[in-house]
Amino acid sequence: MNHKCKVILHCLVYAREGNTVTLPEGILWLIVSYSQHFFPVTDFHGVMESHVNAKRLFNHATTLKLHTGNLVNRSRLKKKCPSSPSEELQDCIQGTLSEWFAAMPSSLDSELPIVLDCTIPENTEAITPEEREELKVSVKLFLTESHCSSIRSAVDMACHSLGVIQLDSVIIAPPPLPEGEAQTLTHLQPLWEELESLVQSQKIAAIGTSDLDKTLLEQLYNWAQIKPSSNQVNLASCCVMPPDLTAFAKEFDIQLLTHNDPKELISAAGFQEAVQGSSKDLKVADWRLEWVLRYSIIVKSRGIIKAKGYIVHAKKSSDH
Repeated sequence: MNHKCKVILHCLVYAREGNTVTLPEGILWLIVSYSQHFFPVTDFHGVMESHVNAKRLFNHATTLKLHTGNLVNRSRLKKKCPSSPSEELQDCIQGTLSEWFAAMPSSLDSELPIVLDCTIPENTEAITPEEREELKVSVKLFLTESHCSSIRSAVDMACHSLGVIQLDSVIIAPPPLPEGEAQTLTHLQPLWEELESLVQSQKIAAIGTSDLDKTLLEQLYNWAQIKPSSNQVNLASCCVMPPDLTAFAKEFDIQLLTHNDPKELISAAGFQEAVQGSSKDLKVADWRLEWVLRYSIIVKSRGIIKAKGYIVHAKKSSDH
């Protein structure tokens, strides 16, 4: 490579890294000519069109439905091991949106959708009828708002996305409460009634709770028509299962499970940061997360996870 080419290549790399380069007109002309070889304009235009289209779609839409697809087979998450469920979810939201924006056609329809259905088809594996009996589909639903309709919406979307008519188990994680306020049976009752309705309509086989102490679990058990089959306990706040909780669960055949989820799986700021990181100049301040559903598909006979993923639902606030 001659000296002139080396200078031009150096300038291209320097500028590629986001630096400002001031050069004579003659050198600029040569850079434009050589840049077609080093960095094809078609790639640059494709990236720019993707960002522009993403911005148009996001500004127009009022609802976001996002499905990460099966994370077991996706190499993107294997580049680093997430330090927490919150970091994993944030990475998944940003990565799925980035892939979806990059895969969209260069020209959009004149009538833009108000619902963005962000799913990568090649990452999504529906369960076939032949294999359904061999698999257990377990779900944990994290609510950020106390809207009972969100429960039915999440279950319907999970069934549709996974190709099943019934979920084997659903554990509910109620919305985080303000600092200093404790969870009560009054908070749980409307959510549980919606779950019971879904069991009665055979959309769910078994329902469970998360982070209930013995007193609250007993209150829910005595009140509920359909009893909780499980209760998750966070061992970060409780290194050993409380004896009274263990005794009650054993007496009434309630399975005690452990988890390491934070009280708030992802904050409003964390969600907006994930969306913002997927493409340039997206307006995210008026978007709010409604719920997150995490699923696991387990091969019953072998106890291994065949698939896992997240389904996310968000809305644009109407007061913006």
